[in-house]
Amino acid sequence: MAPGMDDCVSMASPAEVLMAGAAPGEAAELLAAVIHSRQTVLPRRLGDPAPDAAQLTTILGSAAAAPDHGQLTPWRFVIVPEAVRDRLADAFAAALVARDAQATPEQVEQAREKAHRAPLLMLAIGQLEGGDPEVDASERLISAGCAIQNVLLTAHAMGFGAALTSGKALKSQALSALFNLASGEHALCFINIGTPHKRKPARERPAVDSYVSVLAGE
Repeated sequence: MAPGMDDCVSMASPAEVLMAGAAPGEAAELLAAVIHSRQTVLPRRLGDPAPDAAQLTTILGSAAAAPDHGQLTPWRFVIVPEAVRDRLADAFAAALVARDAQATPEQVEQAREKAHRAPLLMLAIGQLEGGDPEVDASERLISAGCAIQNVLLTAHAMGFGAALTSGKALKSQALSALFNLASGEHALCFINIGTPHKRKPARERPAVDSYVSVLAGE
């Protein structure tokens, strides 16, 4: 092999490899189909099976392709296994009582139940402060959002349904303590994944011209 040829060979991206074996536009059409067919499937509509270990590795591996200025990886995911869901349920209940001392037993039980809905549950955590001061919180949050979207799209492409869930409990001391959040870390959302047992009709997407404009010249 000629000097430097190995460097040239390694420059081909996975997308370029895919495109090389696809008809013109085929890869783009496949990608567009995955993106535009993805929809939120609420946790109560998700059931078993959840992704197996190999599938989960593929799903989470897609997060690493998110844009990441400074290569900080300003996000991480914590999986909540079924065996420890009661600990999360306790945190949800404690968070509710902390902000509403008059919460009824029924409301507390509803808060606890949220920990047991989806077959696969994980918390997305963003490192929005600390480290390289040149990378501000907005860039880190965008990176985390892209990582989360990659996870959602990959799960969808594999036939699973998914939803993001949030709520006031994300900012609670109980949840922060349970997930051992470090200084500068913020709980962003929960990611729920499973096999859809029911889907809502696809919602209408906004038209491109409703959210795109062109900067006018002088």
